[in-house]
Amino acid sequence: MIKFKQNYFYLTILLFVVEVCIALFLDDRLIRPLVGDVLVVILIYCFLRAFLDIRVVATIGFVLGFAYAVELAQYFQIVDRLGWRDNKLLATIVGTTFDWKDLVAYTIGAAIVLGLEKKTVFTAIISGRKYR
Repeated sequence: MIKFKQNYFYLTILLFVVEVCIALFLDDRLIRPLVGDVLVVILIYCFLRAFLDIRVVATIGFVLGFAYAVELAQYFQIVDRLGWRDNKLLATIVGTTFDWKDLVAYTIGAAIVLGLEKKTVFTAIISGRKYR
């Protein structure tokens, strides 16, 4: 079940750097709230695929479920209930505000992953390479 995939690992690092830059340097109404949430789903997906040999659909299903669960926790104000409001790092990671648009952004991220993976699988099949 554990299998290191270098390409996914490099994508994880790249996406993490992009996410950190967005969090530190942007405070706008489009990139930080929308693009950041789209990318976080792709980031978590790449991280899991870098180390675990699990199927694409199962991985993205788990990641999307996890993202929805975090958003649901925001709806129930988990940061305040756990007393994490003053911890800027935890409050930023978990998030403090529920927004339906975030669920849409997570879904878009999952759709992007599925589209890219489908293309990769199709290309591998045509070229005769093995893909998993």
